[in-house]
Amino acid sequence: MNEPQAPRGAIESPFRNDLFRDRVAIVTGGGTGIGRAVCEELGALGAKIAICGRRQEPLDETRAALEAKGIAVHAASCDIRDAEAVSAYVSAVLGKFGRVDILVNNAGGQFPSPASVMKPKGFEAVVRNNLVGTFNVTHAVANQAMIPQKSGRIVNVIANVFRGFPGMAHTGAARAGVDNLTKSLAVEWAPHNIQVTSVAPGTIESSGTDRYPPELLVKARQQTPARRLGTPEEVSHLIAYLASDAADYITGSTIYIDGGASLWGDIWDVVS
Repeated sequence: MNEPQAPRGAIESPFRNDLFRDRVAIVTGGGTGIGRAVCEELGALGAKIAICGRRQEPLDETRAALEAKGIAVHAASCDIRDAEAVSAYVSAVLGKFGRVDILVNNAGGQFPSPASVMKPKGFEAVVRNNLVGTFNVTHAVANQAMIPQKSGRIVNVIANVFRGFPGMAHTGAARAGVDNLTKSLAVEWAPHNIQVTSVAPGTIESSGTDRYPPELLVKARQQTPARRLGTPEEVSHLIAYLASDAADYITGSTIYIDGGASLWGDIWDVVS
């Protein structure tokens, strides 16, 4: 079998610099990892950026980096599990920028654990964050901004859960729920000219994988036909496309970005 490939370096955005001029994007979990890459790309393409997350420090770091490039930014901590806090956050964004054109639901979190030893509270916490939190933000943005203005793009970041997610059943259940939510909202909100899509990354080498055991990442490389892990920038390029007018006829779909991992292999061993 071929040796695993080295991760690719950052690839420049293939889009024109003014693609999102005069548009406003909310990116949840925008302080680190994929979320930060999305903020940097959409901002470089002309968008005003609003970011939120539970920890203020990474938000401040991302805001400083974006503002240093001349990008208009609103950054504030927000617990997406709290619907009232989310509503207040969206109102603040509208107060500053006047509209919301793009929502990237990237915030989430999970931890590796066999289901048999997973605590019910741990399962519930991940579902509340990854599924309920996604709904809270989507509901607030749609009702306060996108439905009234009759336009919007919503991109949900989920995971490869379509053959199950052994070893992380909590996030598998939650992300599958977001996949179904994507399909439902794409139909309900089509009359409002709102397109709703999801992207399903494979294993992406970022701050989000720092807590995973090294052997798990080694196995993820081995079980990916591309023989490497993905990068946050590769995911952000796909999200930028789905948020653009070029993707106007795409809605309700989940697009894999996983080096072929959803087609072959698994990182969970079935043993007797």
